Amino acid sequence: MLFTFATGAQAHGIEEGDQGYVQEVSGVQFIPFMYLGAKHMVTGYDHLLFLFGVVFFLYRLKHIATYVTLFAIGHSTTMLFGVLTGVTANAYVIDAIIGLSVVYKALDNLGAFRRWFGVQPNTKAATLIFGFFHGFGLATKILEFEMSPDGLLPNLIAFNIGVELGQLLALSAILIAMGFWRRSRGFARHAYTANVLLMTAGFVLIGFQLTGLAVA
Repeated sequence: MLFTFATGAQAHGIEEGDQGYVQEVSGVQFIPFMYLGAKHMVTGYDHLLFLFGVVFFLYRLKHIATYVTLFAIGHSTTMLFGVLTGVTANAYVIDAIIGLSVVYKALDNLGAFRRWFGVQPNTKAATLIFGFFHGFGLATKILEFEMSPDGLLPNLIAFNIGVELGQLLALSAILIAMGFWRRSRGFARHAYTANVLLMTAGFVLIGFQLTGLAVA
């Protein structure tokens, strides 16, 4: 089963149905690219899993805003840098690192680093750094589409704005659901299980990508 999935192991990016549009249009297409950015984030399961882990134990709005902003800065920086400079990397390797970010956050939530190594990694720095990898992963996919240089920068900015809007929508849904969950008696007990499942999902993503790399 892993082999079957791995043959199409490109993690989320631009859906196949949208790829033709991205490749064929030229000139400034602000609204369509903003929509594609929002769609990318809302359907981006690897982004959402990482953000779910990031906000899992954040209760105050200013803390949530800080971490989400760090992730957005990292994501936007490398996405724009990668597309505008043409710098790319192996998509399977980058997506495996993105899977690793999910594993890292789950382990962090479980207190594994303090228990195993006696240290607590800087969670803000980690969120920014993994944001860099998430953005670079998307840039790698966008570069495969040979987008028209006509209107490229405004279209990328529109895409980024859409990503942020999509992120706000997705996070709102996650936080509303978690608000109800946190008020339940079973939250503390279920938190451990939820993060173990999150870690498992991260390992599965890594497995898909590494298997895809091996069979590519």
